[in-house]
Amino acid sequence: MTRPAFASLIVPGWQGSPDDHWQSHWQHCLPGAARVEQRDWLNPRRDDWVQALDEAIGACRQPSVLIAHSLGCVTVAHWAAQATPERLARVRGALLVAPADVERPNCPAPLQDFAPLPRQALPFASLLVASDNDPAASPARALQMAADWQAEPVLLAGVGHINVKSGHHHWEEGFTWLYRLHALIEARTRRIA
Repeated sequence: MTRPAFASLIVPGWQGSPDDHWQSHWQHCLPGAARVEQRDWLNPRRDDWVQALDEAIGACRQPSVLIAHSLGCVTVAHWAAQATPERLARVRGALLVAPADVERPNCPAPLQDFAPLPRQALPFASLLVASDNDPAASPARALQMAADWQAEPVLLAGVGHINVKSGHHHWEEGFTWLYRLHALIEARTRRIA
């Protein structure tokens, strides 16, 4: 059996992912990868971001694997909670990295439009990678998001928000989790078949 082909769709968080961010590096090195572009990276509006994600998924010629960071993870969860069955069927899995807790007391004002966090299980394979010292989400909150979304949780030690500020430029070790996600997708496909 041949491995299915997936389109990698990069879903950045608040302020986008600059050229030296691992998401930008991955976009350049993953064949056929595309990026969700938002009209306003600094003042995100939930409905606008969800619509842009929906349009990007619709534009992909192949089934998609979403590679989301921070507020992008929350955008994926909001999208999945309201997407049509046809659109949901176009997504095979999601790698959710350093999700932002938009309900935390010190949450920046521009992110508060994304609260409350969706609690529904994601209807596709997912893996959530968090850090035990991420200022955007405590370990307990990150693990709760993983449980709510029924994503396989991975809690890394001391890697911060897994962005440029925490020293993650290429984040080559992150490919380990992408490959793990692909294995989860294959296992889910075998169970459904």
